[in-house]
Amino acid sequence: MVLLEKKMVTHELQPENWIDQYADYLFNYAVARVSDAEIAKDLVQETFYAGLNSAKNYKGDAAERTWLIAILKRKVIDHYRKINSKKGKAEVRVNYNASSDSEGDWLEEQVADPFGKGGDDTIENEELGLAIQECISKLPKKQSLVFKMKTIQGMSTEDICNELGINPSNLWVMIHRARTALMGCLNQNWY
Repeated sequence: MVLLEKKMVTHELQPENWIDQYADYLFNYAVARVSDAEIAKDLVQETFYAGLNSAKNYKGDAAERTWLIAILKRKVIDHYRKINSKKGKAEVRVNYNASSDSEGDWLEEQVADPFGKGGDDTIENEELGLAIQECISKLPKKQSLVFKMKTIQGMSTEDICNELGINPSNLWVMIHRARTALMGCLNQNWY
């Protein structure tokens, strides 16, 4: 019987390189989720600090950047939990009953694709796209974030709920309110 020797590879963190190698990536990740540059900077700083404090727990199972992203994800979740705990948590149940073949006459189904190439419709689609972006910017921050994550980024309900520390009922209420507000805004400013 031949025994194969397994090479022992040591995975050591290099925190002295974190800012140069990972700060921009982590910042972009954070700002996409919290929509506030100052909060994103704070979260990245907290991530680096937490990484230094838990460096002894790093086993090398993941790349250094992946490990830092995992820490940052927890920081983003904690950020939203903190916001939610300040507002108080009220569970709202929504029953959605599709009465037709489509799942509802939501905004996404009612407006044209702003990036479509429909000949004469190109200018109108560009204007509609700008109008949609303007209306999204008027939403409350959390509604805007949830709407973007679900509708634009296509994230799953479970991932959004885990990342923001909310339950599916809260998520669907926020999406419904965002869609209703966007439709009202578009009806007022576009149609």
